[in-house]
Amino acid sequence: MVRSKAPASTSALRGEPVRQRVLDAAERLLGVGHADFSMRDLAAEAGVSFATPFNHFGSKGAIMLALSGRRIEAMAERFAEAPPLPLAWDRVLLATDTAARIMLSQPAVNRAMLGWISTASPSPGRVLAHSTALWSLALGAGEGLVSSAREEALRCLPQQLAFAFRGVLSFWAAGELPDDALAPQARAIASSLLLGFVEREAMPNADH
Repeated sequence: MVRSKAPASTSALRGEPVRQRVLDAAERLLGVGHADFSMRDLAAEAGVSFATPFNHFGSKGAIMLALSGRRIEAMAERFAEAPPLPLAWDRVLLATDTAARIMLSQPAVNRAMLGWISTASPSPGRVLAHSTALWSLALGAGEGLVSSAREEALRCLPQQLAFAFRGVLSFWAAGELPDDALAPQARAIASSLLLGFVEREAMPNADH
């Protein structure tokens, strides 16, 4: 006999909106330049008890990691909403542009968030895994990549693209890269990583 999947608990269903309220409040505080907010400040902004942010996240660092996860989810959703493209190269560049737009939509929030998640933490998050999954989604089945190297490309490129995009973001967050250079620089490094895996006779123009 097949067991039906147990429904989510009532407390879990109640908990998710509260988590989102806390994250929304953190974004508002970061957006007005209050990156050093306390958990008490956060609770007040979210309209919840002082213990609530701790109960749901455990620490301020975990809240920043959750904000990063929220950003990557938005990137994947926005990418999935775009018209489908047949070649992996074009999809990766689309994902790059999409990710850059998401980061530029709230620059103050995202710079502060990047500053937090770039520091060592006793409880590391899953930012690399989430970012790698985004680039795997963009690569798809590797259409347009050299057939003999396609398996290797699909194995190593997602993580390399995650490293590359994070590197560009780090210079942007530090103020060394202006807003209007974020997407072009991210596209340039993604294109460089893809070059070794693209069929030469069908190599696209990275500047289109």
